[in-house]
Amino acid sequence: MAKVKQKISGCFRRQRYAHAYCRISSYLQTMANKGVNPLVAIQLALVDEIPCADFNRGE
Repeated sequence: MAKVKQKISGCFRRQRYAHAYCRISSYLQTMANKGVNPLVAIQLALVDEIPCADFNRGE
């Protein structure tokens, strides 16, 4: 995924920005696999809440 981003923008200015991009992208992909809307996932991350494994099952 970082390679795709690098091709679009040309390059990352610093390695730490590339690392941050990968972490955020990985988090959003994981949450999408769990069926969580990306905007909701960002809100959860900003308020420091981690959803349980059964987030959408309502158990």
